[in-house]
Amino acid sequence: MDYYQVLGVAKSASEDEIKKAFHKLAHKYHPDKGGDEKKFKEINEAYQVLSNKEKRNQYDQFGRVFDGAMPGGNQGQGFDFSWAWGNQNQSQEFDFGDLSDVFEDFLGFGGRRAAKKDSKKGKDIQVDIEISLEQTLKETVEKINLAKTVVCHRCKGNGAEPGTKIKECFSCRGTGQVQQVKKTFLGSYTTVAVCPACQGEGTTPEKPCNVCRGHGRINGDETIDVFIPAGIDTNQIIKIEGKGEAGKKGGKTGNLFVRIFVKKHNVFERRGDDLYTLVQISFPQAAIGDEVEVSTLDGTKILLNIPAGTESGKVFKISGKGIPRFGGYGKGNLYVELIIRTPKKLTRKQKELLEELKKEGL
Repeated sequence: MDYYQVLGVAKSASEDEIKKAFHKLAHKYHPDKGGDEKKFKEINEAYQVLSNKEKRNQYDQFGRVFDGAMPGGNQGQGFDFSWAWGNQNQSQEFDFGDLSDVFEDFLGFGGRRAAKKDSKKGKDIQVDIEISLEQTLKETVEKINLAKTVVCHRCKGNGAEPGTKIKECFSCRGTGQVQQVKKTFLGSYTTVAVCPACQGEGTTPEKPCNVCRGHGRINGDETIDVFIPAGIDTNQIIKIEGKGEAGKKGGKTGNLFVRIFVKKHNVFERRGDDLYTLVQISFPQAAIGDEVEVSTLDGTKILLNIPAGTESGKVFKISGKGIPRFGGYGKGNLYVELIIRTPKKLTRKQKELLEELKKEGL
């Protein structure tokens, strides 16, 4: 998807031109005005990037890769909802990682340094969180406690005992690689391998840390606040940068992936951003009309007017009482299906009245 084409502007468009294009298209395709919801989401996504100078520069260089952030400051946690958008009920995980590493590997730059960085990176972690349907109505924060490797508190991750030096590896002379000569019946040939003495680091501690034994990390735990946006659905995944396993000897920390599961509700059924519920009414209410009280997911009560002659199975729409649209504007709707209740037991008086109605042709 080309964001400039989505908004119908040139790549050289000014901020004002982008803003005007967005407002014109948003007004045209807004779902609450009968517009195309999918098109509206694309327009909104494009504007969120192109209206931000930093994100626009990044998009112009690398394409559609960027992270969101927790509102109000997230203390270094990057929350990425880019693949969750428009992929409800699909479990898809994409980790773009460090762009510089990607291009180094692809173009052949970096050599040993890039390989060494990958080997030091901490592992990613995936956890599942179950939330109630009510929690999807607004932004929430869930605390989770993870048992994982963390940076060693004594050596601060470098693997050396405090006060001692980190020296060049004697075996590889700081290159992190050693040459091996192998002989075959066809002759001798030389290969390059990771240095076994320093494990490709190029350096070794003069004295390994007494706590982590030179690894730069230890087993520990961390309590993490997970920001969950309104409107999220089952199987959508939140990526939190730098909250996975600690890297080896100062290497990059892995990422945390949080998969969301929304519990089934005993009253409401969710279908996308809309909610569906059943309300039972009596035959007299359906025949002559009435007002019935309908509960909504947020706990408020709404009086629903039932016209005379309403049939069982009739569905009424209550606008804006569904689930907030994920990453967009407005809410879905609440659909109420009326079911005429047939009594199992009748009093003598009720039977007599029904007999009278029967004689009247009802």
